Amino acid sequence: MKKTQLYLFLIIVNVIHAQTVRKYSNEFMNIGVDAAALGMSNAVVAFTSDVNACYWNPSGLTHLESDQVSLMHSNYFANIAKYDYVAYAAPIDDRTAWGISLIRFGVDDILNTTDLIDNEGNIDYNRISLFSTADYGFTFSYAVKLPIEGFQYGVNAKIIRRIIGDFATSWGFGFDFGLQFERKDWQFGLMLRDITTTYNIWNINEEQYQKIADAIPGQNQEMPESTEITLPKAQLGVARKFTFHEDYSLLASANMNMQFTQTNDIISSSFLSIDPAIGLEFGYTNIAFLRAGVGNFQQVTQLDNGEKTGFQPNIGLGFKYKGIAIDYALTSLGNQSTAMYSNVFSLKIDLSLFRS
Repeated sequence: MKKTQLYLFLIIVNVIHAQTVRKYSNEFMNIGVDAAALGMSNAVVAFTSDVNACYWNPSGLTHLESDQVSLMHSNYFANIAKYDYVAYAAPIDDRTAWGISLIRFGVDDILNTTDLIDNEGNIDYNRISLFSTADYGFTFSYAVKLPIEGFQYGVNAKIIRRIIGDFATSWGFGFDFGLQFERKDWQFGLMLRDITTTYNIWNINEEQYQKIADAIPGQNQEMPESTEITLPKAQLGVARKFTFHEDYSLLASANMNMQFTQTNDIISSSFLSIDPAIGLEFGYTNIAFLRAGVGNFQQVTQLDNGEKTGFQPNIGLGFKYKGIAIDYALTSLGNQSTAMYSNVFSLKIDLSLFRS
């Protein structure tokens, strides 16, 4: 029972601990969407051009010729956590487009044993209840082609909703900005996430909090702060597609993922940390696709206190027929030394397929 109370306590404190500005905040919004992109280690900022540009770089929505819908589901941490995504996007005219998307990352059916012992000190298993912790991200996207040929930009407005059972809830708000540029066969992209910082306001249930405040006796008697700020991040990408004998193609892309703080990334300083990612997609007649990527380069501390460079390899497959694309990726939330790989499936449908 004490271990379970400690677990509940750590869930709350780790999420809303008394640090207003944190290195890792709203991290569920950084996992990534679309199995095709995940198979290429998320190195898609420069060339994303379908409904999933709502997430990767909203400026890519200007390439849409008709409305599309996208769905994705995956499980993480040995199927404990579920990650779901749905998006819709459509062109407005030949220069503008819009889209909406929703992400949910949650853990359901967690045992709540805070009331396991009654007022007389008796253990009553009927007093055990279940609760869920879930994070939601709703995004509205708008994209415009600039008068300068090859340039387009897009903006995301985000609403964040986070729920930890009856213990705490929060609302958050933020903005992203994306830019793409095309020059001959080259594509370039810039994605600025949380450019104004994303501001979360927490509402903590004091009565529920007091039940677990003594999970560590004599410590953490004060309520956590009720505000949390997500720092900006930047992604800079480049891509190029090569075609061989008309039937075969190779798309090569690279990202530089940047955080304006010191982390365990392979390139890190007190001001800026950079994590590179590389992706490849081999296509046959624009129907079948084989994908691979490597990213998440980190300095990993070993048991003997030594360090080595860790990384995360990803692979994926895709099939597209007319307006329907089905994609699969084998990916993870960690690097190759700590990874627990997950199977990710996604579906993308061009809705013009169903119109006469």
